[in-house]
Amino acid sequence: MSGNSDSPWVVIKFGGTSVADLSSWEGIAGIVRRRQKEGFRVLVVCSAVAGVTSEIEKLIAASVENRHADILDSIASRHATLAKELGVSFSEVEAILSELKALATGASLVGEAGPRIRARMLSTGELMSTKLGAAYLTKSGVEARWQDARELLTSRSVASEGERRRYLSAAVDDCRDEDLARLFRDRPEEVIVTQGFIARDPEGHTVLLGRGGSDVSAALMAAKIGAARCEIWTDVPGMYTANPREVPEARLLTSLCYEEAQEIASSGAKVLHPRTIAPARRHGIPLWVRSTAHPDEPGTNIGREIDADESIKAISSRRGITLVAMDTIDMWQQSGFLSDVFASFKKLNLSIDLVSTSESNVTVTLDRATNLFDSKLREALVLDLGRFCNVRVVDNCALVSLVGRRIHAVWPQLGPALEAFDERRVYLVSQAANDLNLTFVVDDGEAQRLVAELHAELFRTPARGKILGQSFREFTSPNNAAPFEKWWQRRSAELVEIARKSSPVYVYEAETIARRMDDLRGIESVSRWFYSMKANRNPEVLSQIERAGMGFECVSRGEMERVFELFPKIDPARVLFTPNFAARADYEEGFRRCVHVTVDNGYPVERWPEAFREKEILLRVDPGEGKGHHKYVHTAGAKQKFGIWPSELSRLAERIDACNARVVGLHAHVGSNIFAPDTWAKNAAFLAETAARFPHARFLDLGGGLGVVERPGQAPLDVAAVDTALSKVREAFPNMELWMEPGRFLVAEAGVLLTRVNQVKKKGEYTYVGVDAGMNALIRPALYGAWHEIVNLSRLGEPVSCSATIVGPICESGDVLGHERPMPEAQDGDVVLVATAGAYGHVMSSTYNLRAPVEEIYLG
Repeated sequence: MSGNSDSPWVVIKFGGTSVADLSSWEGIAGIVRRRQKEGFRVLVVCSAVAGVTSEIEKLIAASVENRHADILDSIASRHATLAKELGVSFSEVEAILSELKALATGASLVGEAGPRIRARMLSTGELMSTKLGAAYLTKSGVEARWQDARELLTSRSVASEGERRRYLSAAVDDCRDEDLARLFRDRPEEVIVTQGFIARDPEGHTVLLGRGGSDVSAALMAAKIGAARCEIWTDVPGMYTANPREVPEARLLTSLCYEEAQEIASSGAKVLHPRTIAPARRHGIPLWVRSTAHPDEPGTNIGREIDADESIKAISSRRGITLVAMDTIDMWQQSGFLSDVFASFKKLNLSIDLVSTSESNVTVTLDRATNLFDSKLREALVLDLGRFCNVRVVDNCALVSLVGRRIHAVWPQLGPALEAFDERRVYLVSQAANDLNLTFVVDDGEAQRLVAELHAELFRTPARGKILGQSFREFTSPNNAAPFEKWWQRRSAELVEIARKSSPVYVYEAETIARRMDDLRGIESVSRWFYSMKANRNPEVLSQIERAGMGFECVSRGEMERVFELFPKIDPARVLFTPNFAARADYEEGFRRCVHVTVDNGYPVERWPEAFREKEILLRVDPGEGKGHHKYVHTAGAKQKFGIWPSELSRLAERIDACNARVVGLHAHVGSNIFAPDTWAKNAAFLAETAARFPHARFLDLGGGLGVVERPGQAPLDVAAVDTALSKVREAFPNMELWMEPGRFLVAEAGVLLTRVNQVKKKGEYTYVGVDAGMNALIRPALYGAWHEIVNLSRLGEPVSCSATIVGPICESGDVLGHERPMPEAQDGDVVLVATAGAYGHVMSSTYNLRAPVEEIYLG
């Protein structure tokens, strides 16, 4: 049913992607009808069509140079296409396009477009989308009335505000407006369609509420008419524990109090504009965040009810931050210093975010987007502040924030997570006065990686209850999606029989190893491959690799001896010995066997020069930055034990010359499970430049660490892109051979750990499945939080009925193979499979607790 004049209002806002095509508007019509049936009167607030505001920005810039015609035609064409798709007349927007053209022409004549003109031009995107949308709703049987938002919202003057802020980032009061409520009361059956982002000033000029201001418009209108609810519809299902586009494991936050939502939005979550919360909070209006593409999903509900849980709710980042550090010893015990320097910011209409003070320093941050901070303003600020102190400005910073209620209460939980900041520069740390966030100012390039690492640590064991919903990965990869069949699915019956005879047991499949070797052959820029045998030393696996013509990289004397025991006739040139902090005898054994010997420290050459006399060696050099999924697999950087620091090379070169040795190659390895295709090319370029001081160098060993897919939906390493990047290095340095040392890439997916269920235990709302393999069999999850896919092989294909933590029989709290894994109900005797266990599984196993060694089986 339609509402009457006394029916409650609901304000529904739709973003740019939600108004971009016919299917989106069909969804909008469906949502509007549903709210009408629920007894609501409906006010719809819309953004411009996705991408149009950015196009208008380009149009403005082009207009000043009188080259705007093509962009104007593109904007018109987009709306003509949308009008045709919606089945409405293009004439709905022709007048608005004519105004946009006139404004662009005017800007071209005077050679500038000031804030007032910019506001008028940028407002046309929302005006056009709502004109077409209102016409479509009416055509679809929804009685809709188009309403100019500039008749609904009027900005207020702010003391000392500049022209840019007045027109491009205006402020609007959220006081209840009875006149506005009466304006809509006459025809209660109508749906009002209006614009976000735009308003007018007291003189009637068009003003904007800032980029992303459509959310703010919706909240303001909801406050003014006393709406019962404000709904923000977007392209994601709600607010998440992190940006779901960057952290797929982020969990949906199903409910938040206003204060928590404010902090998450303010610290960088783009799903909701930070200024949206205040009007809703002051008037007690619930906010809903929903997905247009999935209207039946629960989304995030924001309201007054405060959850008592003292935990981290989200990790977010905000980029585009400038840090201003002000130093002087004169500020110590000086009255009024802060007042003086802050007056400089006020004079330039700059809003400060974070503040940190000491006896001789005050450091603040500025959000460049909010402050419209350009080079002119920067120069003026530095000049003005220079009267009081020395000023240092650091651009390209970012905020990384942990958000949660009573943040001080969770400090004890943060110890392991804060290790993510190791070897990263932190400019400032701030705990919010409202006890809702802990924020770190870091280099912009580190922000995304830090968020991912912090999230992995803090949400490793997800909280249960009403607050956290499913992960974004689960949402985008529903159970009914057909996954790529893995080898162990194809051979599941065979594996179950193996496990029933012997458990726990590692099983390796030869065909998968062969496929990975074929992938490596596609990297044609690499001259020689050395399998890193520390990943898996199973004799049959090693034999398969040897038959394929690959060499072996050995990190110990024992591994080197194992190669010659298995393959006594192998050419020593196919063996690469890369020891670390090894004994003198180990180097001497490598030279005796005539293998390639790598030195990663100047100490052996300086201490035992006679052992290296007239020998050919490779040097392992530290490029300075490690990479990988956990700090324990980072193998570069000043705090890692591997490699020679570049500044030490000159001294080492003299020692090498003194014993008449020759450096024939250079080596660099930065970490494990890396997916950035240019990583090895950067290593190669670094090594090639370093090789200039070693005239005999002809080999560049780029290490390993090629990424292996672990989680469902994870994109594999682009091997072709690796080859493309390396081919450019080969072209630049044609006299250098490129070597690589893959280990895990070859064998990880080929191996699984099979284990049988011993017991099932329930403790409150938690379910534990106890198996006969624990950290003694596979230590990676306990050692550095490695994630392995875990399935109940005996019940493969049965519906998921619980979320279980898979634990072993070892007397350690850390004896966990996987937390909170969805699976069917398990029973004792079921066979559980741990996937991607062919590397660093059996080789790192132990007999801890006097458990028997785990067996291995090779399927040829």
